[in-house]
Amino acid sequence: MKRTVIMYMEIGCFICCLCGWILNCSTLATEYWNFSEIGEAVLSTVNYFSNLWMDCVSDTTGVSDCKYYPSMMDLPVFLHVCRALAIVSVILGFWGAVLALIGMKCTKIGGSELVNARITFAAALTYLASGFSGMILYSWWGQRTRAQFVDPNYKPQKFEIGAAIFIGWGGSSLIIAGSAVMCYISGKEGLRSSSNKRQQSTESYMTSQSRRSYVTTQTRRTYMMPISKPTTVIMPPVSQLGRESQATRTQRTHRAHTIRTTGASVRLNMDSYV
Repeated sequence: MKRTVIMYMEIGCFICCLCGWILNCSTLATEYWNFSEIGEAVLSTVNYFSNLWMDCVSDTTGVSDCKYYPSMMDLPVFLHVCRALAIVSVILGFWGAVLALIGMKCTKIGGSELVNARITFAAALTYLASGFSGMILYSWWGQRTRAQFVDPNYKPQKFEIGAAIFIGWGGSSLIIAGSAVMCYISGKEGLRSSSNKRQQSTESYMTSQSRRSYVTTQTRRTYMMPISKPTTVIMPPVSQLGRESQATRTQRTHRAHTIRTTGASVRLNMDSYV
């Protein structure tokens, strides 16, 4: 993809996640997580509604009265877990927005393209965790409310699903959708660059190892070449060499003297014949 297309897609995903996070935050201040109406006549109808923090009641005149839960230690485990999921979803959404503003291509704060892609990928994962936390919270609350409403053996007052749960479902869906697309775009760029670097480092390592093994083989061949056997020459003693040379000279002198004498005798014989 082109850089401009990726930049606009990141902006769209960020706006989608930001809107979903704002919707989730708005549900924490909304009292209508579940509600119930008691009374058949319009003038005598009483509305009961509650959320994570308080129970409220209102009459037909519009006057409402809310009361916080008296003791935190006396609350059920279900309510403690829902509060924890709501707070985690809000905190993760906030840090996801911070990381997205740093890593997006339009802000140019993160640094290089690879660093921006990795920061945006981290922001997408943070947003994804925030969206799933919110979705688990609102789905669990809605399922519990529905189960109590349809249970014929449930004797206390029955409630229906309030508007805050539907808003939370919409906000969590926006966060999950936007973060999933952002995660795909940034992860494709950031993780691919790291895998290419890893492949290049592996290839260079293999090349250096092959060169090193080649040099080692050549060195071994050099050191393992057969050594020629030394030729031993037995030299006679110097005194014997002197004697042999003297004897040889004597023989040569004797032979020359014999040839001269023989030639003279032959000449004398020829003169006598004449």
